[in-house]
Amino acid sequence: MTAKTAILGAGAWGTALAIQAARAGCDVALWARDTARAEAIAAARVNQRYLPGIALPDAVKVTADAEEALGGAALALMVVPAQALARVLAAMPVRGVPLLACCKGVEASTLRLPLEIIEAIRPGLSAGVLSGPNFAHEVARGLPAAAVVAAADPALREAGLALLSSPAFRLYGGEDPIGAEVGGAAKNVIAIAAGAVIGAGLGENARAALVTRGLAELSRLAVALGGRAETAAGLTGLGDLMLTCAGPGSRNMSLGLALGRGESLAAVLAGRAGVTEGVATAPAIVARAAAAGVELPICEAVADLVAERITVPEAMARLLARPQRAE
Repeated sequence: MTAKTAILGAGAWGTALAIQAARAGCDVALWARDTARAEAIAAARVNQRYLPGIALPDAVKVTADAEEALGGAALALMVVPAQALARVLAAMPVRGVPLLACCKGVEASTLRLPLEIIEAIRPGLSAGVLSGPNFAHEVARGLPAAAVVAAADPALREAGLALLSSPAFRLYGGEDPIGAEVGGAAKNVIAIAAGAVIGAGLGENARAALVTRGLAELSRLAVALGGRAETAAGLTGLGDLMLTCAGPGSRNMSLGLALGRGESLAAVLAGRAGVTEGVATAPAIVARAAAAGVELPICEAVADLVAERITVPEAMARLLARPQRAE
């Protein structure tokens, strides 16, 4: 009997993961919050808003009924923005299906990471994270990619690998979900800074230095919260950071690029369909780090930038004026 995977969230990444799960041999239920959207995707067999031109496999059934989506599922993937995770999860039927969080961020109102949110709302549920350097449109098209299923529960790690892997989508098991979560959250914030450097014409040298020091920031925070320093050097740390900071295909990098060119945050966000996670995460990750006694100067600069307390030149000047120290 073919295993069933439930994908909860029909944005670009949720749709791409639904396509990937079908490619890996699963029956797939792709859940959308809005009934009209679910019906439109089901009728067209394409998510025209987020992944135009990429057809859904026959094994993907689209629904707005969460009971239907979760019924009989061996694994569920929660693929909604980090700021919506608590609200969406609380409204889900209690099924006890093992869950992988596929969002990257820190909840602004509580400073919780995704697995902390899940534990608060579904205590005792077997949960982990799926994270790595993945653009949704590339995974949906079947281009080569790799990611990590990070969970404390070895059975969940094995289930994730078994149900989602295919020759072009290489998955690794990880035992450090905290490190993976911190890497996924921090890289979005650092990518805004990287984009701002390029948008302001400060050069590739500046971007390389900033990204490298950003990696040190996320590593420090991961360790302070109970993660492992070596996770920062892997797919969920350095790998994801490289991808997100590399070019305008990243929503966070492209937002920074626009800010560096002098565009307003409101104008950039108004023209977007998807969520730019780094905007809400920047002040939240700074506050979470402060509570842990960790200094994140790049993330702090981004938090002030998106709050419009400083300009890009002022942010760069502040970072460059920091006292010299050993690396």
